[in-house]
Amino acid sequence: MKPAASSANAAAATKISSVPLLDIQRQHAPLRAEIDAAMARVCDSGRFILGPDCEELEAKMADYCQAPHAVACASGSDALLLALMAGDVGPGDEVLLPSYTFFATAGAVWRLGARPVFVDIDPATFNIDPTDAAARVTERTKAIIPVHLFGQCADMTAIKALAERHGLLLVEDAAQAIGSEFGGRRAGSLGDVGCFSFYPTKNLGGIGDGGMLTTDDKQLADRLRLLRGHGMQPRYYHQAVGMNSRLDTLQAAVLNVKFPHLESWTAGRQANAARYTTLLAETGLSRTLGLPTAWARCRHVWNQYVVRIPGGQRDALREHLSRAGVGTEIYYPVPLHLQQCFTELGYAKGSLPESERAAAETIALPIFPELTAAEQNYVVERMAEFARPAGHPLPKPHLNTGNLASSGDMTARV
Repeated sequence: MKPAASSANAAAATKISSVPLLDIQRQHAPLRAEIDAAMARVCDSGRFILGPDCEELEAKMADYCQAPHAVACASGSDALLLALMAGDVGPGDEVLLPSYTFFATAGAVWRLGARPVFVDIDPATFNIDPTDAAARVTERTKAIIPVHLFGQCADMTAIKALAERHGLLLVEDAAQAIGSEFGGRRAGSLGDVGCFSFYPTKNLGGIGDGGMLTTDDKQLADRLRLLRGHGMQPRYYHQAVGMNSRLDTLQAAVLNVKFPHLESWTAGRQANAARYTTLLAETGLSRTLGLPTAWARCRHVWNQYVVRIPGGQRDALREHLSRAGVGTEIYYPVPLHLQQCFTELGYAKGSLPESERAAAETIALPIFPELTAAEQNYVVERMAEFARPAGHPLPKPHLNTGNLASSGDMTARV
């Protein structure tokens, strides 16, 4: 009898009562000895800025992203800024970009004195709508920045055609999309320059800030290297006014340890996305929630698994999940065209309806590679608990599937 009681106690002790949005320590723990050794080696070398580890990381990124050149920098935000600087974007220029994205995309444009022109999204993928982008091109448009949001590439066929038609600089914001593909080509090889972030929450994250740019243009790569180091070449001789955006060697050393595991971590995210989709279908929640979809011609790497909660109940569900110990996040609660700092641009509420709807309805669930099936079961059980008739029955969401879905190429390929 005692062993049975002991087993019951053990089962109770391991019963899941919370699930974090992200647990970086689960990823770092098995690699801790390698990471410590790599950092110690850098400390012993005394080469802390753009050392050999940075060159190694640049070579790995260039190969992985199918781009001949990769240039390391201090952050994903700086990568965007450098890309626009290298393209001579400045005062009087306009840059097309989605409103439903992280602030850095627009912040880089604004810092250079150019004007962000906000574009609505395709609601099925949350990515920039090429048709709306085309309608906003003017004689002042200098560049376009498609954001590969949540790990899925934007419609690069339409966007590249638009850029070529108007002679626009095409900058990929691939901060959330390392390893994603469009038509068999990797993010970072689809435009003039690709911008990546190594922020700790990314699919390949460091232990601080870090960034990378990729390009197939050697002249552009040389320009990026010049600009990241104050425009200095050779030392103390300045060819241009650049900035200080050099990757710390310690970050590169850690990222080099983690790089060989990126594909297995991506597979883990893809498996978790597929499991969520199955569980949400089995509970019937897929009939009332808006589940994420993957475009058939894309490889989705699932930096986030984002669902739509219709009927104004997103915040109530989030509070319910919080009380149950489930970590969630809202990406993003206020679209950029309605941010206070861009008031002078003159966008009114309702001007980008799909971006505003996404901001009001979406919530991100835990998706990190080390997430267990039992934890996902717990998340979905708590969601189903909220949606039962005695609680808050969720109405079927309004979802205009937009241009991508109407093409017949959209599929829930998860």
